[in-house]
Amino acid sequence: MRFLKPWSTQPVLCYLFNMSKKSQRFGYHGLTFLSVTLLFACGLTHAADEPNPIQYKPSVGLYDFSSPGLPSKQAMDVNLRGSSDWGNAWVGVYRSPVDALTQTRVGWDSTYELLGFKIQPSLQTASGGFWGGSLGTEYGEKFFVGAGIGRTNLRNYFNLNFDPNDAWSLSTGYRWSPQDFVAVQVVRDNRLNPDQQHVHLVYRRPLADKQRLIVDLIFKSGTSEGEYIRRRGLMLGYDWGDVGLRIAYDPRVNFSSYDMTRIILSKHY
Repeated sequence: MRFLKPWSTQPVLCYLFNMSKKSQRFGYHGLTFLSVTLLFACGLTHAADEPNPIQYKPSVGLYDFSSPGLPSKQAMDVNLRGSSDWGNAWVGVYRSPVDALTQTRVGWDSTYELLGFKIQPSLQTASGGFWGGSLGTEYGEKFFVGAGIGRTNLRNYFNLNFDPNDAWSLSTGYRWSPQDFVAVQVVRDNRLNPDQQHVHLVYRRPLADKQRLIVDLIFKSGTSEGEYIRRRGLMLGYDWGDVGLRIAYDPRVNFSSYDMTRIILSKHY
């Protein structure tokens, strides 16, 4: 197993953490400058090193929140993900000027195989004292089933996957190839708000010239701000080789009063 030379990655990660502390003062300008620097830095460090198994994926996300009777607000997120034999590790910064919120996070996940099962652990921590983790398992090649559980220490954390964190999940689907499948997943809170639930219908389809289509239809139900709701959301994704674009609409995001639209742009190195 080979890793990048320390001098090639350390400046990028240190800069990311330092800018996350300063972005509260710089707002969007600071975080936008950070995102551009991150995208170029990843390309430069990747090109400067010898070939190695680590693959980088920097991404920039823009979020718009709206709700009747409440002021709209925007947020931005910058994330750097690295993948290798040891799994996936990431570091990111989320910034919401209206909420005066800046949160830095780091995390890791991986997949192991045992007796035909895929075991998928994950760990994540964020500024403000947040810690969380999950454990999932999947069985089957063509037809597959899965289950998982997630737990946190209940500290404040802006959830970027928008599913309940303290929850159980069940999934099933059919896979024509690793990147060509259809699946249904149920994620249900089983700690603080046990009636909150997401049902995902996911379809991924590889296309010609290293392109890929991703569709994620979300059915949401549960108590939100004192009322029981049922909503539908949608995420559309498209990859052109190493470049990816995700556009999503998530009503009553995180079961709050806000509907959210997000756009995420990513690049593989």
